Amino acid sequence: MTDFSSFTAPGIDALHPYVPGKPIEELERELGLSHTIKLASNENPLGPSPKGRDAAMEVLGDIHQYPDDSGFRLKKKLAARTGLQADRIVLGAGSSDVIDLVARTFLAPGSNAVFSRYSFAMYPIYTTAAGAQCRVAEALPPDHGEMPYGHDLEKMAAQVDENTRVVFIANPNNPTGTWLSKTALYGFLRELPAQIVVVLDEAYTEYVSEADFPNGVDWLDEFPNLMVTRTFSKIYGLAGLRVGYGMASRELIALVSRVRHPFNVSLPALAAAEAALDDRAFLDLSGDNNARGLAQLGSAFDAMGLAHIPSVGNFITVDMQQDAGQVYEELLAKGVIVRPVANYGLPRHLRITVGTADENQRVLQALEQVLAS
Repeated sequence: MTDFSSFTAPGIDALHPYVPGKPIEELERELGLSHTIKLASNENPLGPSPKGRDAAMEVLGDIHQYPDDSGFRLKKKLAARTGLQADRIVLGAGSSDVIDLVARTFLAPGSNAVFSRYSFAMYPIYTTAAGAQCRVAEALPPDHGEMPYGHDLEKMAAQVDENTRVVFIANPNNPTGTWLSKTALYGFLRELPAQIVVVLDEAYTEYVSEADFPNGVDWLDEFPNLMVTRTFSKIYGLAGLRVGYGMASRELIALVSRVRHPFNVSLPALAAAEAALDDRAFLDLSGDNNARGLAQLGSAFDAMGLAHIPSVGNFITVDMQQDAGQVYEELLAKGVIVRPVANYGLPRHLRITVGTADENQRVLQALEQVLAS
């Protein structure tokens, strides 16, 4: 049999595929469970935007046709919401698709990308797949008074050299939930060389209510090298349809569009995203549920003596004070799916998505039972 691994592009043999959360159906089949809850993939526990769901269903009779490859209607509505022109927006199959476009456009052998320790797992995958080097900046220490495990911008800046082409920043960050303030992030952007593309990954931005939290769109005119990415997978509840977008200067959008796959966003996804943008009531309900859930989980972890990383996302990452893999397996046996994050370099932590109040209570009760056994 041919060993194809000897013919792969540089770095591919060292890559490990992204591992998604365990599906409910698979777990219930394996363990004979029912009524399982999944709080592992940062999905909206309230389901999809009703307006988005209805719009997707309305176009199902037309799925024999290709979607509008320009995404004209969705881009027009996004442009109206952001104050940008439509030609400064690119659509993707989730925001991760847009991030991949940037990597494939600007990264190559001999170049590098800079990102923080404990960042989104796809950054090193996209970088390595492009043949470029990963330069990982150490995060703030676990005992940092304000933002343990957060991005250390000074160390990130120190990783930048003449071969750096892309800097990835997630704000808020996954899997930690940590965030950067307007002042800190703006100062970092101002000091970077203008030829380095900065991807500001704002997948969870709609959940944030911090007063000093930045809106990357406000800086796009000042920084032509800035790409802001967002998604409909989180607060809008459209993760299964895969639709996101990037916003940047016309030059950046034109360049990444050259490597974009045609028809990369499906017809139902386009329709759902367009309609979901008008679902203000659902967004408010989702934001309120998340704020209450973060407080519910955080208070319970404090009472249990479990340290947790400060989060403004729709998840919270907590230190199990032991090998979290074993805790994860025991929670699975109780029909509770959360996310171990050893692959991020956090082997003692579990990331728990904020659910409904009842789901949060169930995971807390299960966790108390596991830790007491």
